Amino acid sequence: MSKSTTTSINSLERAQRTAARIVGFLYLFTNATAIFAFSVRGKLIVPRDAVQTATNIAASERLFRIAIATELITVVGVVVLVWGLYVILKPIDRNLVWLATFLRLAENFVLAFVTVQELAVLAVGKGPAYLQAFSTQQLQGLAYTFIRVYDSTFNIGFLFLGLGSALFSYLWFRSRYIPRLLAGWGIFASSLMAFMSLTLIVFPGLASMGMIYMMPMGIYEFGLGFWLLIKGIQAPPRVLESPATNLTSR
Repeated sequence: MSKSTTTSINSLERAQRTAARIVGFLYLFTNATAIFAFSVRGKLIVPRDAVQTATNIAASERLFRIAIATELITVVGVVVLVWGLYVILKPIDRNLVWLATFLRLAENFVLAFVTVQELAVLAVGKGPAYLQAFSTQQLQGLAYTFIRVYDSTFNIGFLFLGLGSALFSYLWFRSRYIPRLLAGWGIFASSLMAFMSLTLIVFPGLASMGMIYMMPMGIYEFGLGFWLLIKGIQAPPRVLESPATNLTSR
């Protein structure tokens, strides 16, 4: 095997291992920022009470804006995370990793755009001159409608998240870079998220059960994050072999 071939293989391995550490950190970081944004919204938004919701947001506008900014930080972090997954898993199946990447990018396009709904809530809540034709109650109702649409749109983003994550989990399973039990759990958790997101669009009344169906996904992402950050990946020998290696051994 030539020196250039050896260098190429080692370079690829280093890139994968570095990407694994980055992905591990970003799984933990983006989950933390997402939880923060959701908790802020949970404190300000009162279900089925447009007046109190509008009052809370008006009284805590800065906090609401910080939550929006945190959501956008989460989106940026996930885009980098997806890039890292592509770097790690592209040797396993380039076609599938591209499909998984596109699905996760579609998720983040949706979740980035959905913050426009929150900005619309703030715009309506301020009651600018051109909205004076509407009563205060009408504006509050309109703002609450934007919030409801925002919540529903999240299911679209989560559908793409679940599908993309299921494919990435399948590639993890094939790669043996991480324990197969963890990868298998990822396939289950991701598929459950995709299924429930689609189900909630058809049967919105099921939203009353809350976000309990996301718990398996949370366990998977936190577990994978800690594993990659602490343990990294264990590349199977077959990934590091090349045709030149086999020719040399003969």
